Amino acid sequence: MQFTSEQRLDPAVLEREFTLGEIPGILWTPGSASTSAPAPLILLSPPPLGLRKTYPRLVARARQAAVDGFATATIELPGSGDRPRLPAAEQALADLRRAMKTGEPVSNEIIDALILPLVDKAVPEWQAALDALLSLPEIGGPVGYSGGVISIGTRLAVAEPRISAAVLFAGSFVPRAMFEEARQVTIPLHVLLQWDDEGNDRQAALDLFDAFGSKEKTLHANMGGHTGVPQFAGDAAAQFFTRHLK
Repeated sequence: MQFTSEQRLDPAVLEREFTLGEIPGILWTPGSASTSAPAPLILLSPPPLGLRKTYPRLVARARQAAVDGFATATIELPGSGDRPRLPAAEQALADLRRAMKTGEPVSNEIIDALILPLVDKAVPEWQAALDALLSLPEIGGPVGYSGGVISIGTRLAVAEPRISAAVLFAGSFVPRAMFEEARQVTIPLHVLLQWDDEGNDRQAALDLFDAFGSKEKTLHANMGGHTGVPQFAGDAAAQFFTRHLK
């Protein structure tokens, strides 16, 4: 991990951009990195739109987490931002848009081609980022995960034992294979669902929630579209992490 820039957003938050090989990312830590006690870490997974486009949402969550005493970090997803495209996923995205425009059902084959290559590549990258982040003296764990694509969070919750709790955003299509993986998830979960999300299969999201094997799992559903998550839903997610990571 190589830090490439540093700025203090306010006295409570230090922001540092970094690269991990070809992967860009951002780390936010509460207080001063040189004087603060090691902080628990929350991994903020962005949607596949690029860090530049999603930065305002990510930094708002990072600021709130810093107030609660958490460090947060994000990385650019494969195929997003300035990273090389994923040809199979690009073709699947074009097929998805064509199906939605014509009113055709979105096939399982399109969903698999769109999501599974992203999950296969993103999860090892998140694990490598976690290795680097936990080696920093200002990061002490435990670790939480927050965000979408929900299939990435599902796979990571199974594959990465260092993650103790997760907030998952049910706002993306779910491949068939993820339902079996969901049954292997055992960590506490807080799942956010926008009831009228125009780009999400609501029933698939409900079925995935039902499949999760966690003894503690909460579904927080609200009316509204994809970007209409109310503030109180974010507050509930923050309280979830305070319970499980502090």
